[in-house]
Amino acid sequence: MMAAMPYRSTTLATAAPGAADAKPRAALAEQVYAQLKAELHDFLWVPGDRFSETDIGARLGVSRTPVREALFRLRNEGFLDVESKAGWFVKPIDFDRLDQLYDLRIVLETASLDRLAQRADDPPEVQALKAVWLVSESQRLTDGHTVGALDEQFHAQLVAATGNHEMARVHQDLTDRIRIVRRLDFTRSDRIEATYNEHAKILRAVIQRKPDAAKLLLKSHIEQSKLEVRKITLHALLQAREHGRVERAAVLKKAV
Repeated sequence: MMAAMPYRSTTLATAAPGAADAKPRAALAEQVYAQLKAELHDFLWVPGDRFSETDIGARLGVSRTPVREALFRLRNEGFLDVESKAGWFVKPIDFDRLDQLYDLRIVLETASLDRLAQRADDPPEVQALKAVWLVSESQRLTDGHTVGALDEQFHAQLVAATGNHEMARVHQDLTDRIRIVRRLDFTRSDRIEATYNEHAKILRAVIQRKPDAAKLLLKSHIEQSKLEVRKITLHALLQAREHGRVERAAVLKKAV
């Protein structure tokens, strides 16, 4: 039996249901995809949750066609799966796969540091990072979502600074795939503080053209983040699952 769909209030259309279908189908599919992926990243859906295309379409005010396109896209990315009789469901987080992706991050980013060390000057990307990470403690940001986005930018710009567009493209795809757990590394103030300290050390080593030191610091930084994220994610899943139970109970009570 299909589990009750977790209650969500977000809609893509403010007019009558189906009004959003006047928009181009591709644009609608992209909107549905972005909305559902954001909900997955926020753990509003947790592994084991089941739902139908009709459920999603009714909630977002769109037809099944853009919903189906978005769901299959998320399936291809490893977030969801579908069974012929049971419908769609959220897949368990594959920690072994995430470990492999984090290892790939280390390969790409340490290779980037080697390339940066060969430059005579600091590229614009590195100059921009100085203004964000080489700041006094009083200037440091404390909002987890903001720092999480800046963290992604830090690592992406180190790769982009090499000028190798293919490396940057692969790194961006990698970033998209691990974002669901990586952003949870910034739910605690001590991890935000550690990120500022570690990024500053890595950046100083890059500026001083000390690639071996920079690579050692970077590898340690990513490995520690990977360990912390695994712990935080397991905790977040338990919290999200409990929150979902409370939401479902409230919805069922209103329906009585």
